[in-house]
Amino acid sequence: MTGPADTQFLVFTDLDGSLLDHHSYSYLDALPQLAVLERLGIPVIPASSKTRVEIEYLRAALSNVHPFIVENGAAVFIPVGYFDSQPDATVEREGYWVREFSAPRDKWLGILQALNSEFPGEYDYFFQAGTAGIERMTNLPEARALESNQREYSEPVQWLGDEVRKAEFVSCLRSRGASVLQGGRFLAVSGDCDKGRALAWLRRVYQLSKSGAVCHDLAIGDSAQTGLFSVRNTAPLAGLRVWPAGCAVTSYISKRIRGFYGRFLPERDHYHPAQFVEQAGGGIGAGAAFFFPQAPHGVDIAVPVF
Repeated sequence: MTGPADTQFLVFTDLDGSLLDHHSYSYLDALPQLAVLERLGIPVIPASSKTRVEIEYLRAALSNVHPFIVENGAAVFIPVGYFDSQPDATVEREGYWVREFSAPRDKWLGILQALNSEFPGEYDYFFQAGTAGIERMTNLPEARALESNQREYSEPVQWLGDEVRKAEFVSCLRSRGASVLQGGRFLAVSGDCDKGRALAWLRRVYQLSKSGAVCHDLAIGDSAQTGLFSVRNTAPLAGLRVWPAGCAVTSYISKRIRGFYGRFLPERDHYHPAQFVEQAGGGIGAGAAFFFPQAPHGVDIAVPVF
């Protein structure tokens, strides 16, 4: 099933703590909602700090064929042939049309190596630590640690010093042209890029592919720091229980697109009263009015459970 020719629905999602369980990194709870979105022809687009190799592994497991955003917005990868023509400002490489927003990883590695003498023993980073070091930092198994080190545009840094020296370190990086984003456990060092900018660019590509279609999109992350919530006219949805069945993703979308698709849920599915976004662990911002124009900012929205 697909939507009307002049409308495009998109779901952008962070991975760790969003599509993937915060503790187990499992995607199994998300499968029912992913199946509904696939049936509707709504692309689910990963947007993560993870590498291309890591996201490719997940996409293969989920049979996801859509574009994806890597390394905190450093690049967008679009499978060749996904759109009728190659988007502007992309290069073709290894089966993808690639839009790059950051300089290569080597640039940031050179800066980090140069700063070792100014901050001796106060930080470590993936390239320097190697696979075994990444395993210790992240508790990832060896194969996953190896994948996470196959970076192309950025470098995760583990800060080991105090907060005062950390601020000095970040200032030094920025003075050398790096962008520094604080993640859960690591500083992400890359170019002047973010997930929001990559999202906005890819949304425009979808619009152009449908002759200027209107895009309605939903950005999902585990906190406001995801970088996806800064995009104008994108509805934000934050929380650790967004994707599991019974929570908010397809509930949000169903209310906005029901007029286009009719009743898309199976006959056994139905609304339960008084199930609110905040009870599902989610949050609602002003951008949600784009999906729900009838609901003013600050008003709880009842969502269906299935």
